[in-house]
Amino acid sequence: MSTALASETVAALAERLDHAETSRTDTPSLADTHTFGIEDAYAVQAALLARREARGERITGVKLGFTSKAKMAQMGVSDVIVGRLTDAMRVADGADVDLSRFLHAKAEPEVAYRLARDVDLDDPSVDIEACVDALAPALEFIDSRYRDFRFTYEDVVADNTSASAYAIGAWRPVANAGDVSNRAVRLLSGSAEAVGSTAAILGSPVRALHALLDMARRRRIPLRAGQVVLAGAATAAVPVTPGVISCEVAGLGSVSVSVKGVAS
Repeated sequence: MSTALASETVAALAERLDHAETSRTDTPSLADTHTFGIEDAYAVQAALLARREARGERITGVKLGFTSKAKMAQMGVSDVIVGRLTDAMRVADGADVDLSRFLHAKAEPEVAYRLARDVDLDDPSVDIEACVDALAPALEFIDSRYRDFRFTYEDVVADNTSASAYAIGAWRPVANAGDVSNRAVRLLSGSAEAVGSTAAILGSPVRALHALLDMARRRRIPLRAGQVVLAGAATAAVPVTPGVISCEVAGLGSVSVSVKGVAS
């Protein structure tokens, strides 16, 4: 991977984003002070994840962003983006979530896949769908660390695609899940409601798996047995407020968390 930024600059930007997340203090766009491309952005993301792993966090999966055609057009891109999930982001279905852990979080309803075995990125014949053994409804909490929500495409990638927290409902074996390409989705957060379809995820969530494989090969992102794949948002994100947040995907089930406290 060729980068324009010096390694010490990559490390400094990762430290800046890490501090913003751990201190709950937003930061200006990295693009305000640095000119960098998508390769640099993924390098910063990797350095950011390395800091989390050094603190003892464990990678538990990956998440996709910009899986909406409208969002791609808005950002002027044609690729999905990929971020990483860690065990520190995981929230149990039905558990409490402290709002103070976020800066200005929003929730998105998603479909989650579970990898049953490692994916060989160097095998051109690998069938990523065959590597999946179960699906589930999921909630993702995104929380951009940038001030005033002002950021570039590269900023988002560097900030680990705004990954913050996630909750997953009961897993359903692939054989019992059926075709999930056009399932109704409902997200409730306090008085806010968003309804849509899984078709908003690249036309079908399964296409997100193939997009992930392509990106994982290009970015050398390992895909391991037991990891979770969040396929992308099925509706627009809604603000996270105190109270119950729930996501229901027709035929897959539901997942919910209870948000407590006040924002940072």
